[in-house]
Amino acid sequence: MRLNTALARPQIFTHEGAVAKHITPEQQLRRSVLSCLLWEKEFYEDGQSIADRITDEAAKVSKETVAALAVEARNVFGLRHAPLLLLLDLIRRGGPGVAEAIEQTIRRADEPGELIALYWRNGKRPLSKQMKLGLGRAFAKFNEYALAKYDRDGAVKLRDVLFLTHPKPHDAEQEAMFKRVAERQLVTPDTWEVQLSGGADKKETFERLIREGKLGYLALLRNLRNMVDAGCDPDLVRQAIIARKGAELVWPFRYVAAARVVPQLEPTIDQALCEAIASGPRLPGRTVVLVDVSGSMDAQLSGKSDMKRIDAAASLASVVSGDVRVFTFSEGIVEVPPRRGMAGVDAVICSQPHSGTYLGAAIQMLNETVAHDRLIVITDEQSHDRVPDPVARKAYMINVASAKNGVGYGRWTHLDGFSEAVIRFITEIESADGDRRAA
Repeated sequence: MRLNTALARPQIFTHEGAVAKHITPEQQLRRSVLSCLLWEKEFYEDGQSIADRITDEAAKVSKETVAALAVEARNVFGLRHAPLLLLLDLIRRGGPGVAEAIEQTIRRADEPGELIALYWRNGKRPLSKQMKLGLGRAFAKFNEYALAKYDRDGAVKLRDVLFLTHPKPHDAEQEAMFKRVAERQLVTPDTWEVQLSGGADKKETFERLIREGKLGYLALLRNLRNMVDAGCDPDLVRQAIIARKGAELVWPFRYVAAARVVPQLEPTIDQALCEAIASGPRLPGRTVVLVDVSGSMDAQLSGKSDMKRIDAAASLASVVSGDVRVFTFSEGIVEVPPRRGMAGVDAVICSQPHSGTYLGAAIQMLNETVAHDRLIVITDEQSHDRVPDPVARKAYMINVASAKNGVGYGRWTHLDGFSEAVIRFITEIESADGDRRAA
């Protein structure tokens, strides 16, 4: 009997039993990170398992890959905590490039303290030279308003970050500001949290901050109920919603969440969402969008949110622009009206009972009966049945969860995340492909 033979790789499976694809460590890292709200339990896996896998897979790829993914996850996909976990891998390895990755990843003044707290989660230890350098550069990016907004009594305070990293001030004015950070005497920021906690009138505070452009778009959407209850000028609030100032990293499902809290403002919120769609690229040709509405998609995105993964998937489907037909799948496949905005979200979610996960049968039906140039599937990839190859030359599997194994590789172009960035990536991929053919 011969023993010196090549061993075939064992089959791997989705949580629902379909044969999954073997993928590279980089692909595994991307699927674990780009839909991940760190430490949050998902339908099939707990948050700790996902975090452990991110740490394990990051160690298997190059530093350059980890650095690029951390920057992309924060600045393109709008994730906050998963990128910090990637930075820990870079800090562990050390060497050139770590400081630059830290500086480019951190966008908010509370994130340096969060990174240090994460670094110290198993006990305090000295910060490396590259970590100090990167955090110092990041710290120096923020003005007094940004710093004062996050000068809180956490485990790692702003003054702690200052003393640990010794950021170099650009000028005398910033040097004086750093002294105020150390003494915790920063000028009180003019935010809605500070004003209301100090007893200010809600109506006057929100209206003034809107007029002065001091209320971020996400804060606007999250406080619509407070504004309505306080009797704020409805025209002023509607104008701010439609203006979408600072909406670049606001996920599509945030509009859905806002509309559910203040249904009387849904027409205005829908207008803002539709304007966001109109400002995006229009896909040429005939596009079919297939959305997963199985039971696992009803899992909450986080323990503090009433939004579900299906809301994220339906919101993504609603922002695809062009000649589009929309289908959903669970036990069966159903076509829904290709509506945009809130109407499209509702059409997807209410299309059929949320039960089994027969993605393979749904794709087979589309392959055989529906003419299309492009197929976009939005799913957690945990199919129950075998998934066939697509017949469309342009076929995309958008994964909106962090489960370990998936089916959307091989003939599929695989994308991860529930930001509309994945839709932009499709246009970039096809544009690059067109350029190559033209050359």
